[in-house]
Amino acid sequence: MSARGANVRAAAAEAVDAVVEGGRSLDVALRDLEADVAADDRPLLRNLAFGTVRNHYRLAEWQRQLMARRPKRRDRIIEALLRVGFYQLIDTRIPDHAAVSQTVEAARRLGRKSYAGLVNAILRRFIRDGIADTPPGSDEARVNHPAWLIEMLEADWPDDAERIFAANNERAPMWLRVNTRKLGVPAYLERLRAAGIAFAILPGLPEAVRLDEPMPVSSLPGFDEGLVSVQDGAAQVAAGWLLGDGAGRVLDACAAPGGKTAHLLELGGDTIHLDAIDIDAARLESVEQNLERLSLEAHLVAASAADLDTWWDGAPYDRILLDAPCSATGVIRRHPDIKLLRRASDIEALTGVQAELLERLWQVLAPGGRLLYVTCSVLARENEAIVDAFLAAHPDAEPEKLLPNNNIRDLMHARGPGYQLVPGTSGLDGFYFAAIEKQRQ
Repeated sequence: MSARGANVRAAAAEAVDAVVEGGRSLDVALRDLEADVAADDRPLLRNLAFGTVRNHYRLAEWQRQLMARRPKRRDRIIEALLRVGFYQLIDTRIPDHAAVSQTVEAARRLGRKSYAGLVNAILRRFIRDGIADTPPGSDEARVNHPAWLIEMLEADWPDDAERIFAANNERAPMWLRVNTRKLGVPAYLERLRAAGIAFAILPGLPEAVRLDEPMPVSSLPGFDEGLVSVQDGAAQVAAGWLLGDGAGRVLDACAAPGGKTAHLLELGGDTIHLDAIDIDAARLESVEQNLERLSLEAHLVAASAADLDTWWDGAPYDRILLDAPCSATGVIRRHPDIKLLRRASDIEALTGVQAELLERLWQVLAPGGRLLYVTCSVLARENEAIVDAFLAAHPDAEPEKLLPNNNIRDLMHARGPGYQLVPGTSGLDGFYFAAIEKQRQ
């Protein structure tokens, strides 16, 4: 029996338990655990943890069906371990005998030796009785989403909800953004071909490249030289849309993790002066490191964008990017823990923040300037409802509904004053965009 294999299953169960019982981010939980897992086993660890969280509601239903009663609170990690076991049996190529034996051994490595026999019996019954073929007992298990989110998505997207559910449960592709300040896109594509890396491009996203298979950034040609960054193609729509033919003072109001900040600088070059603000000083440090890798510069400020007195110098901005804090329901396939960590009550709090940011930042936009409101949400109350209410209250605000290029028109849904990309469209994440221009008096 492989000790390393059991160790990986134990670590995956710890990561899943940290999300389900501890309310922690899956990425953070894995970062803390990966140091104790052999480097060669880390891809398997991430596959098991992400796959189990992605399929949580279906796996949890089976676990409740096969487990007569819940373990004591201190032993709830066994529930996570069983779900890791089920995931191996239905969605990986791991042989059944290896999945069972190593998951049973993982119970011992987790200090729950007394549960090893129960884990063995449940996993073997799962295989023997064909539990995976039984019809789901709830909508949550059928589409692997929480009930509150199912209700909201079906209300907002009656014709597209099933497609959104399916896309959210897929693995997201890896998208790149070529740094055209250093290298043209055709030249970078030649470097990918020379390295034997298969890719695709999408008309309308001139700097974007979608890889056929994800890979470590260390394997990307020119990554350390700043020739390329990892950024979803949908997120790459924002910079060109905001800048258009304009120049001058630009504000990135909620900058971290910095992908859009860098893209603005790559496109704007010396024609713009960019201020990038984020409320999280630690995350702003990662923005600075990313800009350094790309040989780009911006004025970085750790502050709340809504608290103008702490950072604004009184000079208006020609362009403002408001990538507003949101439910992130458009990027669930990249962060499946969102389905477990978000609550319906969070949406009301987030809409309050979004409305306040839009109201405050409008004060620093120059007449004739443009503000681009962006979220990675697919919920109407965070998107068109926010912008509609703002426009109704501001006679000097006019929606600019002209898309930056016609190649992306077929990808977009017109939603109120803006446009929505739903997850999975041409391999893209879900994003909402609304361009608002400030009328001259």
